[in-house]
Amino acid sequence: MFSPDLIRSIVLNLVPMVLSLSVHEFAHALVADKLGDDTPRRQGRLTLSPLEHYDVFGTILVPVAAVVFGGFSFIGWARPVQVTPTAFSRRVSMRTGMALVALAGPLSNLLLATLSVGALAVILRVSPAMMFAQDGRGALVYLLRAMYVLNVGLFVFNLLPIPPLDGSRLLPRRLDSLQETIAPMSVMLLLVILYSATLRTWLIEKPVRLVGGGLEGLFALPARVLS
Repeated sequence: MFSPDLIRSIVLNLVPMVLSLSVHEFAHALVADKLGDDTPRRQGRLTLSPLEHYDVFGTILVPVAAVVFGGFSFIGWARPVQVTPTAFSRRVSMRTGMALVALAGPLSNLLLATLSVGALAVILRVSPAMMFAQDGRGALVYLLRAMYVLNVGLFVFNLLPIPPLDGSRLLPRRLDSLQETIAPMSVMLLLVILYSATLRTWLIEKPVRLVGGGLEGLFALPARVLS
């Protein structure tokens, strides 16, 4: 039986995940649509509604398991947006178009992280006591912290150059054959990165600290208020 505190923790962590992944997929769909591909629009994906983007396993079960059993808070995914590169306008090549669509997802997470840490900076300056409140105001701060941390993690993780992550779409053409070779092993490679202390430190944790530190510095927000 889940305790009230655990249920609260699940809800306060699941809400940012659902919202962040929905924005991520919407960003893919929006850029594809702007480039002339109406596939996402026809499939109903040009929306911020989580109902059109969620994946039961990746959006709900995996994040809940991370809270209950411990795990990586930034691991989660929604249903991928389908894109038809041949439908892109002639303003861009298919390869460039796919790179722009791919980049839109992580950049949307960076935007959400920026907005969240910016809101925390405003709260700290206007009502410092709210940062440590134990009522509903504290829940809002917790949500903003979770949005911030989660989206920095999603931004960094999705830029890893491993299929099917968005970063794999940003590599030069000469590495296409290498991507085809490692694609069948991508899940294993990602698990190795996540569970190897050295690889996780250099490929995820250090970049997360770098991006997070930059955002905190941008708003002159002491790191201690985010711990």
